[in-house]
Amino acid sequence: MPRLNALNPETTTGKIKELLDAVSRKLGMVPNMMRTMANAPAVLEGYLQLSNALSHGTLSAKVREQIALAVAEANGCDYCLAAHSAVGKMVGLTEDQIRDSRHGTAVDPKTDALIQFARKVVETRGRVSDQDLKDVRDTGYGDNVIAEVVAGVALDIFTNYFNIVAATHVDFPAAAPL
Repeated sequence: MPRLNALNPETTTGKIKELLDAVSRKLGMVPNMMRTMANAPAVLEGYLQLSNALSHGTLSAKVREQIALAVAEANGCDYCLAAHSAVGKMVGLTEDQIRDSRHGTAVDPKTDALIQFARKVVETRGRVSDQDLKDVRDTGYGDNVIAEVVAGVALDIFTNYFNIVAATHVDFPAAAPL
């Protein structure tokens, strides 16, 4: 049972209505996470702005979803596992790539390096080693990509914790068990 209320987009007004209407236009629906975040418009707006900014970065949608799956699995967020499994399929991830990402790995060595690094950021709470950074750099990535991974992990942790605290009702198909 949800512990924070999800707002009904049809009964909202003002800034909340503007934000939820924008989400609906973009996605064709308003996911429960965003309906719940809308209780505090600054929270929803901040989430949307950072998510949008990262979508224009260097990392592909597939890689961003793979990282999000690895982080959601590490944090045990059922809502985010379901949402990112569904979105991952929409951006072209296979069932194997989704499963591997949840395990914190990938077949492609460059993607694997980013997922491994993202998991280390989560596990060490950002206190990664010099070797962890070297490992990412040795696969050809620069500081720009490292910065994007850290920002993506922070966004993912935010949504994971938000949904765990809120006990957000999952409105995506449940993620397959590992």
